[in-house]
Amino acid sequence: MNKAVLGSRLFLGLVFTVFGLNGFLQFLPAPPLTPEAMSFFGSLMASKLIIVVKLIEVVGGLALLSGFFVPAALIVLASITFNIFWFHLMLAPSGMFLQILMLVLNTFLIYANKNKYGSLFSAK
Repeated sequence: MNKAVLGSRLFLGLVFTVFGLNGFLQFLPAPPLTPEAMSFFGSLMASKLIIVVKLIEVVGGLALLSGFFVPAALIVLASITFNIFWFHLMLAPSGMFLQILMLVLNTFLIYANKNKYGSLFSAK
């Protein structure tokens, strides 16, 4: 189990770090998008919200790679993972394997760290 957790954490951290940095440095080619996806992505670009999202991806990815603040990084990255999954499911359905894998790995890692989230779900 420890090797699976470590491997999942490092892979997810690498994915978020690489694709987060790609938002700033643009070293990977952009895949072709549907007109609806282009409209949505254009709105993110125009509002500069994409800068915040990519910065969170880089910081969260580095946290997963380094092992510092992993439970916090997983919770923050879970919302981004969920949005990436739904974006691709609804607007750009080609190549869903990576998005499904990210969703599964993030869920697995949150479950593997469930003992660290106890106070989040207590009534007091």
